[in-house]
Amino acid sequence: MGAFHDTTKDIDERATERMNFRTKPHIKATIHRAATLSGVDDSVFTMNAAYASALETIAAHERTVLEPVDHAAFFSALDNPPQATPKLREALVRHQKRVLSR
Repeated sequence: MGAFHDTTKDIDERATERMNFRTKPHIKATIHRAATLSGVDDSVFTMNAAYASALETIAAHERTVLEPVDHAAFFSALDNPPQATPKLREALVRHQKRVLSR
């Protein structure tokens, strides 16, 4: 197994924020064991795991990955958009009334 890599230590900010949560004894024991095996304390291990998961979740929500067959259809629709239907025009009007764009 490779050495533990602390992905949060190079973030150039002072650690001023606290995060507290309760967990089940089995989960705590498992995290403690993994942290010990990695050679770090529970807080460092937990923070790194949570941070990595957060970055992955954000990335998954900020990008769209298309299969090759879908890629062609998507760009074809962008290049040759269909005419707007009355329902689409109504939706645009509702959107303009509800959403403030800056």
